[in-house]
Amino acid sequence: MYLHSIGTTVPSRAFTQAEVFSALENTPKYHELTSRSRALLRKVLGNRNGIETRHFALDRMEDAFVFEPDKMMNRFREHAPRLAEAAARKTIAKSGLKVSEIDALLVATCTGYLCPGLTSYVSQSLGLRSSLTFLDLVGLGCGAALPALLQASSLVASGQAKHALVICVEICSAASYLDDDPGVLISACLFGDGAAAAIVSAEAPDAKRKVRMVKAASHLEPDHRDYLRFDHRDGLLRNLLAPEVPTLAARHARTVFERAGLKKEEISGWVWHAGGRDVLAALRQEFSLEEKQTEHSSEVLRRHGNMSSPSCLFALQSALENGVPDGNWWLASFGAGFSSYGALLEVRS
Repeated sequence: MYLHSIGTTVPSRAFTQAEVFSALENTPKYHELTSRSRALLRKVLGNRNGIETRHFALDRMEDAFVFEPDKMMNRFREHAPRLAEAAARKTIAKSGLKVSEIDALLVATCTGYLCPGLTSYVSQSLGLRSSLTFLDLVGLGCGAALPALLQASSLVASGQAKHALVICVEICSAASYLDDDPGVLISACLFGDGAAAAIVSAEAPDAKRKVRMVKAASHLEPDHRDYLRFDHRDGLLRNLLAPEVPTLAARHARTVFERAGLKKEEISGWVWHAGGRDVLAALRQEFSLEEKQTEHSSEVLRRHGNMSSPSCLFALQSALENGVPDGNWWLASFGAGFSSYGALLEVRS
């Protein structure tokens, strides 16, 4: 299976970490936190943590800290379909395909819930044919891009679709929360909004670089479920993020890589989910990589924060456009569950 193209988009408004803290500092919720929690937020948002800016579907940063369920759900309902459509239009335009040629649509998200799902909204706004195969993937967390691509590949390989459109979209500002749990506070300092889309086809695209999906592997560790997951409180999603996450992410990423039967020396390009500065550092240590080998993931983190499921596709797009040499690449994502995924890509000019 081949990746035809990748399209990415973020909301127009970008906020620096300093602007986030300034807005937060002026909200009532901030002053309800303990002095220790306020110090943690001040430290993380005031120092270098690998993130300079994040994009949010907001007019004012202060709106992110109005924790009213209806307002946050409305934010997801309004902006998730728009971002998903924008990313989809970019990848369709880059692919050279016609909208009428898309015959499968898969949309992954974890930061909001709609029924019918986002496939209903996106298929309508794009004008996709009513006979297409469609699937909404909800609850896979940050790792969702890989299983979505693999499911699309299965549809194409089985002949159920010729060109499958995969979209990952997250409105993380609609799933934020603040309390005195350190992991919840760190989450508020990490996540941003964004969307990425890719097209999977059986035939190689007419492109400068051809990306073929060769094999994939995954790992699910339910015993580590409580280290990284969403909880519900006061009608809102609350992200639980334990200090062990960087170590677990690296350990499970190693398991997936070995399960795929690969060796480090076979890989010329590494593309990781930009989960956070400490996560990328743990991955470099686990795989004995240089900082330059994770620079595309680090750049996504720097400019956009952790966008959850779209992040690894942003990093893949950057790697394809910015000089990573042809060869065998390893694309990896991980997230709630604890879940971890990887795919071997053959990239040729």
